[in-house]
This record gives sequence, structure tokens and C-alpha cells, in this order.
Amino acid sequence: MERINRALLVVDVQNDFCEGGSLAVEGGVAVAQRITQHMRHSSAFYDLIVASKDYHIRPQGHFSRHPDFVTSWPVHCVAGTPGSHFHPALDHSFFDEVVFKGEYDAAYSMFEGKTESGEALIQLLERKEIEVVEICGIATDYCVLQSGISSLEYGFPTTIFIDLVAGVSPEGSADALEELQSRGVNLDYALES
Repeated sequence: MERINRALLVVDVQNDFCEGGSLAVEGGVAVAQRITQHMRHSSAFYDLIVASKDYHIRPQGHFSRHPDFVTSWPVHCVAGTPGSHFHPALDHSFFDEVVFKGEYDAAYSMFEGKTESGEALIQLLERKEIEVVEICGIATDYCVLQSGISSLEYGFPTTIFIDLVAGVSPEGSADALEELQSRGVNLDYALES
């Protein structure tokens, strides 16, 4: 049987999105730990592991002193600050590439990101001849949701690991997973329970 080229996309597991951060998501640290566990056991299974960073310089209208938590947010993941760094529980030595998104605009999908050399995520996936995409990270109801939708739109069979994500709200996360599944995303568990 022919081997399928597979990529793992790790979305925004950064200090500001984990407990103690400026836009903390409950369960963020646990997700960082579980993603590390998954990569330790399964990194050989992937042809490419890419992580994204929300990396804001002057994101137009994205930050607000009075955020609505839908389109405006507290200041977070400012480029170069400790909040923009990967959480220490996430072992970033497994990453082949990092894409940066949201420098000057709101950017939810990882597919809006580019590597340090300026290569778009889709270009990287195509160059590596990736055929299947698996996604984990933060937050289920925003950046994971939009990354999953983008992955499908680019034609990749896509899986979201539901034990390797954390969301802003339980209701929003449940709705996001339902929407992803209705669009054709596969929902699965990465780790044995």
C-alpha cells in the first residue's frame, strides 16, 4: 500500500492563549502537554509538522480596551513579547516550520500565515506534497475552526484531534466541531484514553 504524505498543523499554542496569559483559554496548558505527548509518540508518522503563531504588530481593529470577544480582543500575542512565545509545555523541537499570522490584520486561519522566509502555508504543503492534514491547538472555536475550513477548501482530507484542542467557550467549541464535521472534517482522538 502506498504511503500517504501527512502533515500535523499545531495552531497557536502560545503563552497568551494558555492559563496565565492575556487571552487565556481554559485547558490550554493541558493541550500543550498532550500535543507534546502526541508528537513524541507519532512524529515519525508525519512528513511535516508546522506550528502557527499569532504574531501581532499593528492588527487593524483587532485589539480593544472594551473587546466584544467576537471581532475585538484584549491585547495578545504581540510580536516578540513573552505572550507570543510557544508555551513551555509544548516541545517546539518537533516543528519543521513555523508560520506567523496576523501582523497587521486579524488572522484566524493558519493558512493566512507565512514562514520567516515568506512562504505561505499552502505553498509549503504543496512543496512537501502533503496529501492529508491533521490539526490540533487553540482555540477550537476560532483559529482551529478557521484552519480546518481552509484545509478543506484547499482540498485536503482533514482531521481535527478533539483531545488536542481547547476552546474559548464550551458552547462555541461544540458548535465549531459540529460545523467542521458537517463540512466533512473527520473528528478523532490522537491519544489512547
